[in-house]
Amino acid sequence: MREFVISEAKAETAILVGLITPSQNEAKTKEYLDELEFLADTAGAVTVKRFTQKVNGPSSITYVGKGKLEEIRKFITDEEEAEREIGMVIFDDELSAKQIRNIEAELKVKILDRTSLILDIFAMRAQTSNAKTQVELAQYRYMLPRLQRLWTHLERQGGGSGSGGGKGSVGLRGPGETQLEMDRRIILQRVSLLKQRLVEIDRQKATQRKNRGRLIRTALVGYTNVGKSTIMNLLAKSDVFAENKLFATLDTTVRKVVVENLPFLIADTVGFIRKLPTDLVESFKSTLDEVREADLLIHVVDISHPDFEEQIHVVEKTLKELECSEKPTMMVFNKIDQYTWVEKEEDDLTPPTKENITLEDLKRTWMARLNENCLFISAKEKLNIDAFRDLLYKKVRELHVQKYPYNDFLYPTEE
Repeated sequence: MREFVISEAKAETAILVGLITPSQNEAKTKEYLDELEFLADTAGAVTVKRFTQKVNGPSSITYVGKGKLEEIRKFITDEEEAEREIGMVIFDDELSAKQIRNIEAELKVKILDRTSLILDIFAMRAQTSNAKTQVELAQYRYMLPRLQRLWTHLERQGGGSGSGGGKGSVGLRGPGETQLEMDRRIILQRVSLLKQRLVEIDRQKATQRKNRGRLIRTALVGYTNVGKSTIMNLLAKSDVFAENKLFATLDTTVRKVVVENLPFLIADTVGFIRKLPTDLVESFKSTLDEVREADLLIHVVDISHPDFEEQIHVVEKTLKELECSEKPTMMVFNKIDQYTWVEKEEDDLTPPTKENITLEDLKRTWMARLNENCLFISAKEKLNIDAFRDLLYKKVRELHVQKYPYNDFLYPTEE
C-alpha cells in the first residue's frame, strides 16, 4: 500500500514545485517550499532543484502550465543532470488523480504531493498499534480517489491485506465487476475495518484516562518541530524521542509530573502543520483526544522560526477544528537562544543585536502582549525554566482547586 510514498527509497533526489498566486506571494511560496524541503529531508530525499511559476491558480490538468512542465522535463532529462538520477518531483499542494496521471505521463518519474509526503513520514514514525492504524486509514482515504493510478498496486496487496483477495480471487469478484470497482470495494471494506479498530482503541484509551485519578491534565500543542518533546523531557525527566525533524513525535505520550507538591499529567501530542488535509486530521482524532481531554493547553512556539506568526495561526485554526480553542492556554515561546531580531512597529524598544537580546527585551515586545500567560524560554539551554515551572504550577493549582475542591486539603494554600 506504500507504492506512492518513498520511505523504502534511500537518498532519492527530488525536485520541488510551487506556485506564486494572488493569494500566495513569492516570499510565502519560498517559505512553503523551505518547509517542503524539510519534509523531503525528513523522509530521506535530497532536494536538488526548485521550480516556481507565477499564475492565477493551479492548472486542473497539470498543476503548472505546459511551458513550465516542459522546463521541468528538460531538467530531468538533461545529460548534465543524468548523474543525479532525479527520482521524484514533489508538488507543494495536494494533486488530483488526473493531475498526477498527466504529470507522470510527461515527466516519467515518481510524482508526490505534500499530502503523500506527510503520509510517508507518518508511516515511518508510527510505532504503536494506534498510530499505525491511523496512518493506514489516512493512506487509504488518500488512495481512494486516485485508484485509476494505483490499481495495479492493490492487485498485489489485496491477497494479503486481510480485507479480500486480488485480481481473480475466488468468492470476491462479482459478475462483470471491473478491477477498479473491486479495488474500490476492497478499500472501503478496509476503511470500515480500520474505523472499527480505532473505535475499540478509543474505548481502551478512554478507560485509561478514567483510571488516572484526580489529576489535572495538560497537553503540549504546537507546530511540528517547535520543541514540545524537549519540554516534556525537561518537565517529566523522561526520555521521549526528540530530534530536529518534522513529526519526530507521532504517538501521544503521557507522563506524570510533580512541581513542588503538586502532581499532574502532561501529554506530548503530534505537531500540526500547514496545508494538513481534513482527512488526515480526521484520521488522527483519537491521538488528539488528549488535547480534547486536557484542562490546560501549553501552546509551544518556535520563536526562532522566521514564520512563527503563521505557525501560531495554523495551530489556533486546528484547535478550533478540534473544538478546543476555548480551553485555558499558556503561550510558551521556545528557542530564545536561537532568536533573530525582527523589528515590529508594536515593539517598545530599539532593536538590539542578536547577541544582547535579553528576557526583559522580549517581555517588552508585541509577542508578550499576545497572552497574559506568555513566557519566553529555551528548553534545550534551560533558560527561564524556573519561571516556566512557577507559572505552570500556579495555573495547574488554580484548575485543581476548581475541579477537585474537596481534594484541596492535599495542597494547602500558602500562608
